[in-house]
Amino acid sequence: MTFNDKADISGGKVSKRGRNTGIAVGGGVGVIVLFVLSQLLGVDLTGLAGGEQSGQSQSEEGDSLEACQTGADANTDVECRMKGAAASLEAYWSVEYPLLGGSYVSPNDMQLFTASTQTGCGAASSATGPFYCPPEQAIYLDTSFYDELRGRFGSSGGPLAEMYVVAHEWGHHIQNIAGILEQAQDGQTGPASNGVRVELQADCFAGAWTAAASTVEDTAGVAFLKPVTRDQITDALSAAAAVGDDRIQQAVSGQVNPEGWTHGSSEQRQRWFLVGFENGAEYCNTFAVSASEL
Repeated sequence: MTFNDKADISGGKVSKRGRNTGIAVGGGVGVIVLFVLSQLLGVDLTGLAGGEQSGQSQSEEGDSLEACQTGADANTDVECRMKGAAASLEAYWSVEYPLLGGSYVSPNDMQLFTASTQTGCGAASSATGPFYCPPEQAIYLDTSFYDELRGRFGSSGGPLAEMYVVAHEWGHHIQNIAGILEQAQDGQTGPASNGVRVELQADCFAGAWTAAASTVEDTAGVAFLKPVTRDQITDALSAAAAVGDDRIQQAVSGQVNPEGWTHGSSEQRQRWFLVGFENGAEYCNTFAVSASEL
């Protein structure tokens, strides 16, 4: 999607953490497998791999991305685009969530980081992929993930594909304040498991925001985003498909095991994004449908 150049994105609650040291992890097949598991589980597991590690100490500094002020900035810079997406999502859910019967609470932060960082959910690295940390009510994202999305997972990876990722994680925040995340944590896997239902609902929420995004306005009444195009929807769907459990399993092991799914298949993720896009957030109750309807 394209931002309106004059839209005010300065209120987007996004900050950037800088590092002056890195963490080196030994290579090999184990790292590749742990990388994929980290993508699926939202927890950095690469430290479990064998091999020498160095640079464990770190120094982090905050950056509030003050240079990101307008939609024009968001159209030219990925970090500003994250700030613009946060501003739009905040405005959307502050209205939409009360319509669903809840009292909206904003995420505490959306943190952009490089290489690795410490969070309330443990250590995170580029291998972790974007994730939501419930104890902190915060989203963590290394924008280099978008290069992985395009290169390793085959997504077209345009602006809406990038913002779909943010909208999905924001969906987890909605689930957290609604009590859904806590209720669904039963440790089960499979195509109809609660874990998959959580992820598909977040995809559905992302689709609902996408459909409404061009009507969401800043405080001056300027719409953050221009109307979405068919090509942009295809772009978002390519991101949803790229991180489907079946596609990742096939790429890693050459086999697909539905009983091990934690996020849903490519087809499920695309379909539920479209459910939200075509019908709205009120149709995103993935827990109310049968296994065959997932």
